[in-house]
Amino acid sequence: MKKGLKREVITTSDGSTTIHFPELNEHYHSKHGAINEAKHVFIKNGFEYILTSKKLDELKILEIGFGTGLNAFITFLEGIRADQKIKYVGVEAYPVLANEIKLLNYVKELEATDHQTIFEDLHQKPWENLHAISDTFLLLKREQLFEDIEDENSYDLIYFDAFGARVQPSLWEVSIFKKMYNALLPNGILVTYAAKGSVRRAMQEVGFMVERLPGPPGKREMLRASKIL
Repeated sequence: MKKGLKREVITTSDGSTTIHFPELNEHYHSKHGAINEAKHVFIKNGFEYILTSKKLDELKILEIGFGTGLNAFITFLEGIRADQKIKYVGVEAYPVLANEIKLLNYVKELEATDHQTIFEDLHQKPWENLHAISDTFLLLKREQLFEDIEDENSYDLIYFDAFGARVQPSLWEVSIFKKMYNALLPNGILVTYAAKGSVRRAMQEVGFMVERLPGPPGKREMLRASKIL
């Protein structure tokens, strides 16, 4: 993503906000509903799915595109409901600006005002260090290009929430999905809002078993990829 592009906070169809790049016609989250997309793609078909298939003392999650912190915050809330310990690693090449974070309305829209300080901590805690956000939620934020990820056998679940292939095609190629495959533990999964045939084929080329699933509002399909070993 090029620096210097105009950015604006807009309201999506479900009332939640996101950041929009007018020159690219690209958003951090779906304009059809930022919270609805996050809950459908990453929680329902990722977080909840993996917890129905295995009992984990600690669920290890890698997010590709930490962005606004929405996926991390919803995962924190769902972890409380599921009584699940979580280690969350968020990778972001271009962190969101402090003045933009103040305009995001996720705490209000998720009716989570009791956890306002948690949302603030997700953004204010220093990068590159592991932090105990709560007794059950560990957070490590890494300011890093996705191309430089070298993790191996480290995660149960990957939230792949990079900017779309239309504007950043290099993030959806075989080389990136090979890194994702290597980063997952055996039988780990990756979920993404994307559904393009080229993305699915790139995943399959590196060894993933890929499922097409019904997409969130505004999208017909999404993908879930499994590292079956």
